[in-house]
Amino acid sequence: MKIDLHKIKISEVVKDYKDSAEEGVSAYGGKLDIRPKYQREFVYSGKQRDEVIRTIKNGFPLNVMYWVKKEDGNFEVLDGQQRTISLAQFVNGDFSIEFNGRIAMFHNLTKEEQDQIMNYDLMIYHCEGNDKEKLDWFKIINIAGEKLFPQELRNAVYTGSWLSDAKLKFSKSNCAAYLLSNDGGALITAKLNRQEYLEIALSWINNGEIEEYMAQHQHDKNANDLWQYFQNIIPWVRGIFPNYRKEMSSVNWGELYNQFKDKKFNSQKLEIEITKLMQDEDVTKKSGIYPYVLTRQEKYLNIRTFTDKQKRESYEKQKGVCVVCKEKFELAEMEADHITPWHEGGKTTDKNCQMLCKECNRRKSGK
Repeated sequence: MKIDLHKIKISEVVKDYKDSAEEGVSAYGGKLDIRPKYQREFVYSGKQRDEVIRTIKNGFPLNVMYWVKKEDGNFEVLDGQQRTISLAQFVNGDFSIEFNGRIAMFHNLTKEEQDQIMNYDLMIYHCEGNDKEKLDWFKIINIAGEKLFPQELRNAVYTGSWLSDAKLKFSKSNCAAYLLSNDGGALITAKLNRQEYLEIALSWINNGEIEEYMAQHQHDKNANDLWQYFQNIIPWVRGIFPNYRKEMSSVNWGELYNQFKDKKFNSQKLEIEITKLMQDEDVTKKSGIYPYVLTRQEKYLNIRTFTDKQKRESYEKQKGVCVVCKEKFELAEMEADHITPWHEGGKTTDKNCQMLCKECNRRKSGK
């Protein structure tokens, strides 16, 4: 990774500042993508924004920024997006702050005050390297400041026409993915402007290996494959589970689709079982009911465990003796077990609790 430090005046950085909303923000004479159209929206609060200007006004050092040099010789902001936009907006006259005892916009300042702002030297590192180096470095420099979400970090590295098209489908306001997954009840809980819809779709299609998929498809002309995959999942879910419940928005549908897309299910029988499970007080994770009825793995349900009081009472009744191996143990060496398993109708009650040594309990449960 090649990193060079440069001093660049604010007047140069904000030159030709242009905010095209979701299509991106640029400056530095058109040579700098402050917020490319695949990155998040401006998220600094008014207080944070004002503090940036006050820091410059007082001549205090502003944290260093990082720009990535692109193949065409232009730059993208790797870190410092919010600070740069704050400066550009103030110089552009988009907001006012308290300045030397008065509320003022940039054009209200004296010539000397304006020069003080415009001649301030920003400390900016120019970075060049391969995708992995840039992603690793981005994670390091993202320790402080307004935190970027994981997908925002990836988007800063795997740029190109594929990513631009992916954001169009998965990240824009009221984008196609949002409209599709919310038609009939939300199947995803995520924030569009934090790239979470895109992140979920990428995780689904490649079993959690997001960066691997982005690296493979970075130079594709479009994201049609990802979009088609997403379009297949949603009707598949609606068909199997036509009765919507809010818990469905927390399910990893991609994982289930990848595993069961070619299997036939009786949606009416599943609904009867889901209704029963929703009323079962021992099922503490209701969203886990959906993967459970397909996989039959109880781990998804977080079956209610016995309390410390119940464990102690059973231990004392058994006088510390494991009911399987008949050996005596300390309480800490034993684990609570359902006499009648949950899947056979056993409840997490005092009468259904027994204490086994850890070895016997693991052998019984097949762990």
